[in-house]
Amino acid sequence: MSKLRDTISGFRVFLADTVMEMKKSSWPGREELLSSTVVVIVSVVMLSVFVGLCDKVLIEFLKLIVR
Repeated sequence: MSKLRDTISGFRVFLADTVMEMKKSSWPGREELLSSTVVVIVSVVMLSVFVGLCDKVLIEFLKLIVR
């Protein structure tokens, strides 16, 4: 039972420390958050198009080699 109490106590300390650290953090405003989100979405789309095109080119190249 002592081990369970120690585990619960340790978890409570962890949660208290986490809350304290979260209060110290600076959070982005709405505009910064939206602009960062747009940058991430555009980057993901561009990278996926690039990977898709590379995949298509390599598949066609391998078809030429295998024939």
